[in-house]
Amino acid sequence: MFTELWSDHAFLALHKGLDAAAKRQRVTSHNLANLNTPNFKRSEVSFEAQLRNSLAGSGRLTLEVTHPRHIGRQAAVDEVRPRVLRDNSTTMRADGNNVDVDREMAALASNQLMYNAMAQLVNEKYGLLRYVIHEGRR
Repeated sequence: MFTELWSDHAFLALHKGLDAAAKRQRVTSHNLANLNTPNFKRSEVSFEAQLRNSLAGSGRLTLEVTHPRHIGRQAAVDEVRPRVLRDNSTTMRADGNNVDVDREMAALASNQLMYNAMAQLVNEKYGLLRYVIHEGRR
């Protein structure tokens, strides 16, 4: 019962989302810090598609597998991790750098909004638990 409080799919997804947003902030800041570094290739964080796939499969009946590399197994929410991918396909300047300041700043702003929304939802979840623990009294 107690572990089910902390292993709720929504709660785990929010915590994973906060971790991914923090990693995305670091990666985007690193991109901006290397704006004038020749041959630097920007990186980005991939997370949402993995989370969406794991949540979509959480309600369905899954195959029993005996090895992690077997086909048919979907990642559980607690196994989803943000991945950092390097973008080697583009070049913005003659020196080989592909960092676009406007794109990175827009990514920072978008990430900040998502982080704030997820943090607010986690705080509300903790607030509900606090309310139940105190039996409705403050």
